[in-house]
Amino acid sequence: VQLVESGGGLVQPGGSLRLSCAASGFTFSVSRMKWVRQAPGKGLEWVSTISPSGDVTTYADSAKGRFTISRDNAKNTLYLQMNSLKPEDTAVYYCAKSVYSTIDYRGQGTQVTVSS
Repeated sequence: VQLVESGGGLVQPGGSLRLSCAASGFTFSVSRMKWVRQAPGKGLEWVSTISPSGDVTTYADSAKGRFTISRDNAKNTLYLQMNSLKPEDTAVYYCAKSVYSTIDYRGQGTQVTVSS
């Protein structure tokens, strides 16, 4: 299993970023996927989950209304569109494969820094 995130960077408050996660080594189209993040000095925080077909999505309260999770099963790619970014969104963002609610694989992460 390989999960490779990209798209992170430095953005000003109020800005947007789109994260991508290229998946390989497993059947992506039947896998529930998540985005999680870890801010400096804090534990892992769940951000969002998407069903295998993409028709069901759930979000943490901190992400609702600002972030959108999506997937392209033809490209084996997971996305996270992040709008109206805040300094408290600063974290390493990880793409993760899960079995029900349990994460069994996670990528290396991509750094998102929100700062003026």
